[in-house]
Amino acid sequence: MDPFFPPALQAHARRMAACALPALFAAEPNRFARFSVSCHDLLLDYSKNRLTEETLALLIDWAHAAGLEQARADLFSGVRCNWTEQRAVLHPALRHLGGQAVYLDGVDVMPGVRQQLARVEQFATQFRAGEIRAADGRPLRHLVNIGIGGSHLGPEMISQALQPYGQDGPEVRFVSNMDGADFLGAVQGLQAAETLFVLASKTFSTRETLLNTEAALRWLREGGVGVSALPHHLVAVTAAPQRAQAYGITPDRIFTIWDWVGGRYSWCSAIGLSIAVRIGYGHFAQMLAGAHAMDCHFQSAPLPVNMPVVLALLGLWSRLLEGADTLAILPYDHALRRFPAYLQQCDMESNGKRIDRDGQVVGYGTGPVLWGEVGSNAQHSFFQLLHQGTHAVAIDFIACANGHTSLHDHHQELLANFLAQSEVLMRGRSPAEVEADLRADGLSAEEILRLLPHRVFPGNRPSNTVLMPCLTPFNLGMLIALYEMKIFVQGVMWRVNSFDQWGVELGKKAAQRLLQESRRLLAGEVVDLGHHDSSTQGLLRQVIAWQKDQSKN
Repeated sequence: MDPFFPPALQAHARRMAACALPALFAAEPNRFARFSVSCHDLLLDYSKNRLTEETLALLIDWAHAAGLEQARADLFSGVRCNWTEQRAVLHPALRHLGGQAVYLDGVDVMPGVRQQLARVEQFATQFRAGEIRAADGRPLRHLVNIGIGGSHLGPEMISQALQPYGQDGPEVRFVSNMDGADFLGAVQGLQAAETLFVLASKTFSTRETLLNTEAALRWLREGGVGVSALPHHLVAVTAAPQRAQAYGITPDRIFTIWDWVGGRYSWCSAIGLSIAVRIGYGHFAQMLAGAHAMDCHFQSAPLPVNMPVVLALLGLWSRLLEGADTLAILPYDHALRRFPAYLQQCDMESNGKRIDRDGQVVGYGTGPVLWGEVGSNAQHSFFQLLHQGTHAVAIDFIACANGHTSLHDHHQELLANFLAQSEVLMRGRSPAEVEADLRADGLSAEEILRLLPHRVFPGNRPSNTVLMPCLTPFNLGMLIALYEMKIFVQGVMWRVNSFDQWGVELGKKAAQRLLQESRRLLAGEVVDLGHHDSSTQGLLRQVIAWQKDQSKN
């Protein structure tokens, strides 16, 4: 057992290890009603976990002992929860709809939040109406968002997920990767004279974003946009306005975010400008309202019926009982196909930490490896491992009762698969059931004996299900906030800082040194690579050799 877990919970897990999910359902006919929780139109069914009332009580007791309520209060009151960077964490203020003040160091941040959202509303409305124009007076019709991480994944995922709400709006494209193919693909078919670039970077120093910004400036100039006209084609969203101005962006085209907004939590700030352009500010505001509704639920609901708290504790319980240190996110809605990628950053950048609040290396596992794919594609990809593999995987199914398309019977079949998968994972298929099926197929006793072990499904594999009536802006806002707060709760329990990301920086610094060395090698200079290991030296020299060969052809 993992020493991270309280002794009482460990003892309970030893007792629960012999329990089978089908038996729990047989013994508790009302299991679904007891082990599910709702917030507005969002339903979390966690009955397909190997747990009982005692399990939930022990988990809640543990959360109380860990000081979760105080940590929750600190999050919403401006306490510097990001203790390594001495920053508050106030992204809930970005979607705070009440008239109450939200204080940071005695200053109400809400006037500034409302001012920036009003600017986003005005700009998005004007852009959609064709009122944002180039220097020659023609309307700008295309928007390309340049960012990476939180400045890219959230806006891209949301714009894609809510595409039905933006059918009357302009096309919005996204660039993140420093691989030039990403930029060229994003601008393919566009006219420079009709294109606006939104440069989204909290620090305005992220190398990938600056590299693509420089590519955008070259592309505009090569497309006939004069140097004096470039500011008409550029907008920045940043906490470093001076750096943005150095790229020729005028102050009236710079939208502000703050250092208390973590990048992966910034979609509801001015980083959401591209979302508001794509789906309209009214729908963007509905998303903010949905996120605010979940924030309010998280603040006020008792822990046993608090959706983010329950979902977070289930993840910890799954690790203790099942040994699951990976989490598969499986949305059965094509619109949410980028949701797993979005959550990968949100979760793994937040809780992929090994140092606790006392500066000590933890002696236990922290953030899970998060992965996933949209159903039903995933069924023909990795569900074999989920059903019959040797790895324990925590699973969250996500689905909408109603889709945005009415293509024959597609959605009904999709939902039938969604419901079937969680049930089969739980029930499995016994040797007796397999044998009966094979006999019914007319197979010989010898063939049955040969095939039977391969056709058995062990079952007893837990999952959670998040269900909503349909994917609306409000519901998507709730869904995102649900996982944001779940991640926060788990960070509290693990005693790690969910709001810094030092692990992102070291590789970037090493890359800059290697960049300079590779340029010098390409220029024919002699470069001492002795400070690198033999593998890195060998790989770099091979890259340079092949690049030189290519340049000769």
